Amino acid sequence: MNYNASIEEENKEIANRYKDLLKGTYQMLTDDDKKLIRKAFEISVEAHSKQRRKTGEPYIYHPIAVAKIVAYEIGLGATSIAAALLHDVVEDTHYTVEDIERLFGENIAKIVSGLTKISNLKKEQDYSIQAENFRKMLLTLHDDVRVILIKIADRYHNMQTMDSMPPHKQVKIASETLYIYAPLAHRLGLYNIKTELEDLGLKYTEPDVYNAILNKIKDSKEEQQRYINSFTEILKTALDKENFLYEIKGRFKSIFSIRRKMRKQNVSFDEVYDKFAIRIIYKPTSKDEKFDAWKIYSIVTDFFKPNPARLRDWISQPKSTGYEALHITVIGPESKWVEVQIRSQRMDEIAEKGYAAHFKYKQGNVSENGLEDWLNKLKETLENQSINAIDFVEDFKLNLYAKEIYVFTPRGDLKSLPKGASALDFAFSVHTDVGLKCRGAKVNGKLVPLSHELKSGDQVEVLTAQNNKPNVRWLDFVLTARARTKIKSALKAEEKKIAEEGKAILMRKLRHLKISTTEKTLHEIASYFGLKTSFDLFYRVGNGAIDNTKLKEFVGQRSGPLMSFIKSTFRRTPSKIVSEKEEVTSNFDSLVFGKDEQTLDYTLSKCCNPIPGDKVFGFVTINEGIKVHKNNCPNAISLQSNYAYRIMPAKWIDSTQQEYKITLKFSGIDKKGIANNITRIVSNSIDTYIYGINITGDDGVFEGNITIGVKNKAQVNNLIDKMKKIDGVQKVDRVNTL
Repeated sequence: MNYNASIEEENKEIANRYKDLLKGTYQMLTDDDKKLIRKAFEISVEAHSKQRRKTGEPYIYHPIAVAKIVAYEIGLGATSIAAALLHDVVEDTHYTVEDIERLFGENIAKIVSGLTKISNLKKEQDYSIQAENFRKMLLTLHDDVRVILIKIADRYHNMQTMDSMPPHKQVKIASETLYIYAPLAHRLGLYNIKTELEDLGLKYTEPDVYNAILNKIKDSKEEQQRYINSFTEILKTALDKENFLYEIKGRFKSIFSIRRKMRKQNVSFDEVYDKFAIRIIYKPTSKDEKFDAWKIYSIVTDFFKPNPARLRDWISQPKSTGYEALHITVIGPESKWVEVQIRSQRMDEIAEKGYAAHFKYKQGNVSENGLEDWLNKLKETLENQSINAIDFVEDFKLNLYAKEIYVFTPRGDLKSLPKGASALDFAFSVHTDVGLKCRGAKVNGKLVPLSHELKSGDQVEVLTAQNNKPNVRWLDFVLTARARTKIKSALKAEEKKIAEEGKAILMRKLRHLKISTTEKTLHEIASYFGLKTSFDLFYRVGNGAIDNTKLKEFVGQRSGPLMSFIKSTFRRTPSKIVSEKEEVTSNFDSLVFGKDEQTLDYTLSKCCNPIPGDKVFGFVTINEGIKVHKNNCPNAISLQSNYAYRIMPAKWIDSTQQEYKITLKFSGIDKKGIANNITRIVSNSIDTYIYGINITGDDGVFEGNITIGVKNKAQVNNLIDKMKKIDGVQKVDRVNTL
């Protein structure tokens, strides 16, 4: 569609859009507010006067539209509206952040600067640069959450006006939106915007699916409306009788959520049973909103039979986004399932406007709301910037969409955690030090492993030990971003310590072997062992993965004939450049299966071609053994829903960093304190964990076995030597092999 308008028509349209912006703002504007917005509007019009959008329209239409979303749908005040009007001025025109600060003050300049930084990073297409971009954006939450809210409004308007963009850009922007912006909108309580972003994201990433569902919704709209009307008519009489002032709305579930249910349940559109919801919004008749909500609940359930398993009470315990409502699923007319949402006008406003409405209603004496609590926890998570950007964004994303459970501390305080959280997640939610020193937990008075999955209503007590340290296995079962970030940070500090010890050992050994300890030699050794950084080398010497034998092998090939050395030099590929980065890089060289992490024969499936490092699962076939598929393989949903009993958990590991379970068998002459001496030696060994121990004695002799987790053979041999020195122990043997 060609854009065609004269300058006069455009100026008239700009004026109309500006008037429209001021008409229905969520917050009341004073005369000073209006002057501020007018000034921002005039600067923005002048700055963007020479620019056009891809459609041919004046560029100023975009800042006005973003400001309108900020004012109407997010419900922010004059400062944010002015910042939204100016959000592209510094990036795209001759104005600087200093100019904005001089004209509008420090507050607006900070917000515009935050928005500009984000856009400046976008010019690169590399994924890790994109992840850095997201990290930078999320870090602005530290300073001012309004930066993110305006950014979401900016993205929302861009998604609404993407038709004139080339298809590859549409897919890139839509994928980005589904990846981070929609979950962020959800977490900040902007449910309407979240729904729209998801639907628009699906429209461009899977257009055929989107259009098919959209057409089916259109085809069944009349029939559904008739059904909603018949449902509401039954309720109206009873609600009127109780003198409630209310509004009943019927709405279709979003296209994206219908698509998600179709994929999750492996069903067709017609088989998705709750495609629409009824919302009852009431004006409280008394001071007790909660009482009125339950009264309406009882009226609904008088007429329609509820599903007890589908009752959600977010009034007694609001979600951490601030969302409050009663949700029930009932059997309506024609035996169809219908979701009914009961909210007061205040609750509805918070559900629609999220963050802004929450602050409008918050009084000084009200306890801290979940959203602020979430922002405070988030700031703490953001403080640790040592992990790489991709991990950072992945960890952050974990908790954006999570459903919640509520558990109790021993004192009876209530804590909210994402569904699926472990006892260790709870420990980290109490305090970082409690998490790092956690050695066990009691749930409802019963001792459980750290990996125990918590359920709503559990009472959890954390057991700590002063000398306890985080274990890399913890990352397999913790769910919260906070716990993952803190564990990774602690493991990194431990790696640094091991690497420092390794460096000292390596230097000593090289001097003993009469080899120079120059940087060139260290790079040569790292390259020989296929390592990417010298830090990698020090770490693997420190943890015993590279021992004396392996170093002698290196020396042997190095001190051979001259030609052999020249050949080995030329054989090295440029890809093995050794860097000085202080990080241990993972070299995924092995695939393990099941809870016990067994090494089994397998083949990689051709439908998704997984590569080392991908998230995968094993599928036991009838004739071809175990086939390995990626978690997001096109066939994954079908295999997991139809053949769940043949699915095997699997993961790629770096064998030099991996922990192995081995069993040692020992025997000797029984003496007082023998069991204590054996366990003390194992416990005092670095990175060694006891998984099981069994000792029996008979007529002065004893025998037993101990199952332990170790990193490598050198550790095992060292342990066997120490155990043999215990008074009374005569024999120690390995039962299984590495």
